[in-house]
Parts: sequence; structure tokens; C-alpha cells
Amino acid sequence: MLLSRYLSGLSNLLHYRREWLRADLRAGLSVAAIQIPIAIAYAQIVGLPAQYGLYACVLPMIVYALVGSSRQLMVGPDAATCAMLGGAVAPLAMGDLQRTVELSMIVTVLVGLMLIAAGIARAGFIASFFSRPILIGYLNGIGLSLIAGQMGKVVGFKIEGEGFILGLMDFLQRLGEIHWLTLAIGLASLGLLIGLPRRYPRVPAALVTVAVFTLLAGVFGLDQFGVAILGHVPAGIPELSWPSTTLEESKSLLRDALGIATVSFCSAMLTARSFAARHGYAINANHEFIALGMSNLAAGASQGFAISGADSRTAVNDMVGGKSQLVGIIAAVAIALILLFFTAPMAWIPQPALGAVLLMAGWGLIDVKSLRQIHKLSRFEFWLCLLTTVSVLGLGVLPGIMFAVTLAILRLLYSIYQPTDAVLGWMPGIEGQVDISKYPQARTVPGLVVYRFDDAILFFNADYFKMRLLENIGHDGKPEVVLFDAEAVTDIDVSGIAVLREIRDTLAAQGIHFAIARARGTFLKMLERSGMSAQMDEQLLFGSVRAGIRSYRIWRNSVRGKQ
Repeated sequence: MLLSRYLSGLSNLLHYRREWLRADLRAGLSVAAIQIPIAIAYAQIVGLPAQYGLYACVLPMIVYALVGSSRQLMVGPDAATCAMLGGAVAPLAMGDLQRTVELSMIVTVLVGLMLIAAGIARAGFIASFFSRPILIGYLNGIGLSLIAGQMGKVVGFKIEGEGFILGLMDFLQRLGEIHWLTLAIGLASLGLLIGLPRRYPRVPAALVTVAVFTLLAGVFGLDQFGVAILGHVPAGIPELSWPSTTLEESKSLLRDALGIATVSFCSAMLTARSFAARHGYAINANHEFIALGMSNLAAGASQGFAISGADSRTAVNDMVGGKSQLVGIIAAVAIALILLFFTAPMAWIPQPALGAVLLMAGWGLIDVKSLRQIHKLSRFEFWLCLLTTVSVLGLGVLPGIMFAVTLAILRLLYSIYQPTDAVLGWMPGIEGQVDISKYPQARTVPGLVVYRFDDAILFFNADYFKMRLLENIGHDGKPEVVLFDAEAVTDIDVSGIAVLREIRDTLAAQGIHFAIARARGTFLKMLERSGMSAQMDEQLLFGSVRAGIRSYRIWRNSVRGKQ
């Protein structure tokens, strides 16, 4: 029980079925074939040599395979988190490679600790605050930033401007500096990356592309013609170490680590949940927080950098038919063997080929199709999506996301502040109650107003609730009873209870009785705790609107009988 709770992957592996091995072996090697060139390319986003991208794969993949609950999810370097990490450490490192390595490890460890703390605190609900339009807008912004930042590799010069706008302006101003052979290799690489998956979907296009142009660079000595190549890649697996830092330095990196942790988790959860739903099982968000956090700690301790769920490699795993978490372990072992014995050929990898891989990664993050669907469904969320993209490009990743989330929450609060409501009546041929403003011919009970409010009654909308209820009871003359249908009131706070008392007293002063129907859950508990239910006549609290109407008719007939 404890094993399955804390080490889900290991628990699954202990019940491994022998017939899965062939599929898992094939999937593991396929994932490694995709992971290697992408990890090398993504390391350059952070500002690190190629080997550090591979370091970020080996131990984290093994840790997630043992701890994680997703049977399909592959972890590794991710374009979005790498872009954020590069933006966080570059200003502090100031071009010092060793310093970049140390800062990357520190941020990655902070990310891991934050994710584990969030999982222990059961903060998995946080992912719900990042709506689909916000995530799409964020990924579109990251994709555009990545494309703008990597264009230099494909054209043969380094783009100097920081940020999307300045970088794009610098690129456009220096078009005369294009190195045409570099551009030709970059365009040819893009052609392969686009064409191969369409014709041969099971072929690892990134690996084939990089391998082809590495071979050409080595045979023809393309570096002698001005084409930049990767250069020497040290052999050997990383040594385990713990980054040393000061309290002040850690504090300065906390904001960046928080942003990376948030984006890393949301990205991983989107991927894990989508593939889990496809295969008929559920993902525990709180457990995934811990699993992803431990994987990041493993990355930080093995000289790697922040990782997340890798959607492209997860898709490859699923497409090839991987059955279990063993796929991640096989891929990690394959990458470790490459690091031990086959690093020499990597020195000839052309930078424009890696740039093409990164351009395709950036383009893959941009989701125009979903943007069109959002536009059809909700104009507000469409503009929120676009505003998120613009904010990420102009303000930076974390401020841009927080700005968009704040707007979304304000929109939610506004909708709760002024929810729909209705005075209810009955229409022949329509089951249940209807809104008499939409059905003017609907029947009502003379002397009785049935009023419904369609949301919680809280401090910021309690006065609005009071105003609307009092406005709606005088349309057809003064009623004898107001029956409040509280079925849709999911919650009420102290301010709401105070307003209910004010409504009751205001109506009583006019000789009108106030009754409540269908009180339940938190609303009913608050009525009981406040003593309001005891203060009201028991005959004014009803389990249904129908019971309230029946009681009113009996009471009205008794009053008439006495008269």
C-alpha cells in the first residue's frame, strides 16, 4: 500500500508482465533517439554545452520512472522551462560557463523543493487556475520567443537584442550579415524535419536530421567554410554533487524558480492527464507534484537543469506502444551509454541543424487551431489568450502569466458579483420552473413570489443579492410571502448571513413573510450555526419549492377561513 502510494512506478514495475518487454524496449530506444538531439539543442537555450542537456535526462528519467504515476509520461528538457531558465541565469552568469552551470543547478534544486512542498501541501488544485486559453497563450508566447532567439543559429550570426521585440529588430537590421552556407544547411534541416514525419511518421526526424548533417560536416569539413559546429563533448556520466549557494543568491532566484515550477507542473500535468485519459486511468496531481519535484532534484544533483513533462517524447512513447515506466529507464540507460562511448561524433553537429530543431520546437508550441476554436466559443477568452501571448513577449514569462491569471480571476469575480437570477413561474408543457422575464405568459401563485439567485452569497455580492431580491418582489403588487429558492447557493459567508437577516427584517416591516426552500450544504450549515434557522418559524424552511407553495396555499386558505 505504502509502495503504491509513494513509489507508483516501482509498484507497477514489481508487477511487470514479460510480454511487455519487447514493446517497452522498442519505445525506450525510440524515446532516446528523440531525446538526444532535443536535449543537446535545449541545453543551448539555457547557455550550456551539449553534455548538460544529456545530464538532464539520465537520472531524472529513472527517478520519474520509479516515483511517477503516469505510464506514458517522459520527462526531460522542455522548451518553455529552458527558455525561462536561460532568462533567469544569463544576467547573473554574465557569460561565465561555470557560473551558468552552478546557477542552473541552484534554480533546478529550488524548483524541485517547491514542487515537493506543493505536493505535500496538496496544492494540485493550482493547475486549475491556469485555464486552457491562458496556457495556449503562454505557449504561443514562448514559441515566438524561442523562434526569435534561435534564428541566429540558422543564419550564421548571434542576435544581440534581449527579448522578442529587440531580438527581432536586431535580426532584421543585420540581414546583410547572413552566412549563406549556414542558411542553406538550416533550411535543408527544416525541410527534413518537416518532410520526414509526414512520409515516415515512425522515423525519429530530429535524430536523422542531426545525424545526416553531422556526417556531412565531418566528411566535408564544413567548419572550414564558416559553418559553426558543436565542438568537443566530454565523455562520461555526470558526477553527483550539490550546488553551493548563499541565502541572498537563493532569494534572488526564488521568483524565477517559482515561475519555472508552475509552468513545469502545468505542462507535465496537461500531457500526463491527456495520455492517462486515453488509456483509461487517472493521475493524482498532488503525487505528480512530488514525482516531478524529485526528478528536478535529481537533475540538479547530476549537473542537469530544470525538466518537465516532454510532450513530443511522450507522444513517441505512446505511438510506438510503450506499456510501462520501464520505457523511461531504458531511454535513460541508452543516453548514458551515448555519454560514455559515443560523444566524439557529436563534436561535428552543425549549429544550424540544432537551430532548425529548436525552430521546429518553437513552432510546435504555437497552437493556431485552438486559438480559432477559442475565438468561436468565447471572445473574452480569445482576447485573454492573445493578451497572455503579448504579455509573455513584452513583460516576461511569469509577470505575463500572472497578469493573465489576474484578469481571468477578475472576470470570474465579476460573474459571481452579478450572477443570473429569476422570479419563477410555470409554463404548461415545460417541466419545472421557468424565468417569468423570458416567459411573460408563465403562471405564478397570487400573493407569492418565488425568487432564485444562481450563485454563492458572499461579501462582495451580498448587497447586490439584497438589491435584486427587493427589486423583483414588487412587480405585481405587494406579495404576502417571498420564497427564496436557494438550491444554487453553494456557499454563504458572514456578510451573506447578515444580508439575509436584513432582508427578513425589511420584508417583515412591510408585513411580508420570508421563507427559504432547498437550503443545503454549506448554506444550510451556516443558517444553523448563525441561529437564523431557529429564529425563523420552522414552517418557513422547506425542502422543495413545491412544498413551500403547498404550505403557502394551506396557510392562505386558513387565513381566508378565519376572515
